[in-house]
Amino acid sequence: MKKRSDFLAANRGRRAPTKGFVLLVRDRKDGNPEMRYGLTVSRKVGGAVVRNRMKRRFRELCRAVLPDQGVPGADHVLIGRQSGIEREFEKLGEDLKSALAKVKA
Repeated sequence: MKKRSDFLAANRGRRAPTKGFVLLVRDRKDGNPEMRYGLTVSRKVGGAVVRNRMKRRFRELCRAVLPDQGVPGADHVLIGRQSGIEREFEKLGEDLKSALAKVKA
């Protein structure tokens, strides 16, 4: 996702906070089963190097987890948190899986 309007629409969806990020999921209800994802990390988290590193980690998480456990036909947005910088990649993956299970329920 790249448009600001898509991110604002996702903000009206379901929310699942975790230690490393906040997951927003919104069903598009357009009949298209494609899953989209968006990433955002604010300047409060750190400088450009830190933000880009977090986004690379989030991209890899989405590629690994969403095809199997994501919500079909929905937009998924990960909002980075300060505590997500030092969090181990495996724990971030577990957080994403549990957040998706929470949103599906």
